[in-house]
Amino acid sequence: MSQKGLNEQTKISKRNAGFGMKWGTLITIAVLFVFFTFANWSKDTNSSMFLTRSNLTTIIRSISITAVIAIGLTFSLSINGMDMSIGSVANFSNAFIMTMMIWYQVNLGLSILLTIIACLAIGALTSFLIVKLKIPDMIATLSVLYMIQGAALTYTHGSSVSERMPLPDGTPSAGLLPKSFRAIGIEPGLIIVMLAVVLLAFFFLNYTKHGRYMYAVGGNMEAARLSGISVTKYRVLAYLLSAGLAGLGGILLGARVGSSQVNAGAAYLMPAAAAAFIGFSIAGAGKANALGTLAGAFLVGMLENGLVMMSVPYHSMDIVKGAVLALALAMTYSRKKA
Repeated sequence: MSQKGLNEQTKISKRNAGFGMKWGTLITIAVLFVFFTFANWSKDTNSSMFLTRSNLTTIIRSISITAVIAIGLTFSLSINGMDMSIGSVANFSNAFIMTMMIWYQVNLGLSILLTIIACLAIGALTSFLIVKLKIPDMIATLSVLYMIQGAALTYTHGSSVSERMPLPDGTPSAGLLPKSFRAIGIEPGLIIVMLAVVLLAFFFLNYTKHGRYMYAVGGNMEAARLSGISVTKYRVLAYLLSAGLAGLGGILLGARVGSSQVNAGAAYLMPAAAAAFIGFSIAGAGKANALGTLAGAFLVGMLENGLVMMSVPYHSMDIVKGAVLALALAMTYSRKKA
């Protein structure tokens, strides 16, 4: 083969590889969607149980809370940070809002406001440890994870919180959950909140100067500082948004379940992290982005749903999810290296 032919073949190979890196995650979603469709085909009805309206609604509903929490993580990733405490913040938020309404009979609006304020205070603590005390973000947020996890358990006396539960003094709680609160936790309320959060985050990060500044800080902190950007301000903002949205996720969890279970919010850390990191590879973005995070959440949710329908043991699902996350990260960082 001539040198010209070899060069042309090399260009085609690089172009195909670039296409795979750029759209590999979306292709994976499409392939898995087709796979689960036929893997769950029912001969009795001559249709796929996976494609039923109720199942697709279940998938979207199941990813809503994950996506909201993951969007918060997306903000911290945009400044090249990492918030490991999002799961424990969601758990604390879940417990806090339930106790406000059930233990203390606080109205819904004030309960939500107080819960968000409490979560923002956690974000402020995280920011103080990272920005002021200069503790590496992974270590700082890991310490906050344990502190908030312990605070939630101490606050609820290590028990779940639900209507008519006995209080620590033995008397039954009198507070009831408002119907309007429970309505937030079902479709379409839950889905509307998720889409609103995703779209607002997408607009903020891509079409406002503050979002562009956050990306600038994440790209090169020193260059951003020399350009006159207040690096400290945007790093603090990122962790406040991360904690605030984790808190919103905890509120949605309470609305969906109707109670606060011990460490229920902590289970959202890994799915949210997977969704946010998978989002890096969507359309070759190479950075944290809201639409990519939503796609990542859908991929994780679809995996869980499809594997459950195929009767795969629950404890084995983490192997598959971990492999998918590793693949997404490989596509992202291989492209960066290239």
